[in-house]
Amino acid sequence: MIAITDLPQLNAVLNSIATLFLLTGYIYIRKRNITAHMRMMWAALVISGLFLISYLIFHYHVGSVGYDGTGWIRPVYFAILISHIILAIVNLPMILLTMYRAVRKDFQRHRKIARWTWPVWMYVSVTGVLVYVMMEVSGSYDKLYYLP
Repeated sequence: MIAITDLPQLNAVLNSIATLFLLTGYIYIRKRNITAHMRMMWAALVISGLFLISYLIFHYHVGSVGYDGTGWIRPVYFAILISHIILAIVNLPMILLTMYRAVRKDFQRHRKIARWTWPVWMYVSVTGVLVYVMMEVSGSYDKLYYLP
């Protein structure tokens, strides 16, 4: 059984897996292996969807978790976090539209938006893991173990 306190780590693992699928999908499309590209992008979408569900469950139960880091790293953390959140919100409809165009076989329009969607999705996945690592290193998640 997974405890609520395990979800941040699970989320980081899911983001890492999504990152690998995104990178592999990019490599496949550069090699013009469309079938493998599609499989990787669908896998990234499914894993990112599982991440979103886990993320929402965690924050529903725990609320916001403050960052305990101090010094120069604190503004760096918040710069990464804020850009991550904004781009994640912007990217969700872009991902859905990009996938919709691929399903409809509207590849010309798919490529136009995918050129923007992929790097933003990649950034969001990578910075999601980075935010987790920074929270973990700072001890910010330690207080979760004292939840009632």
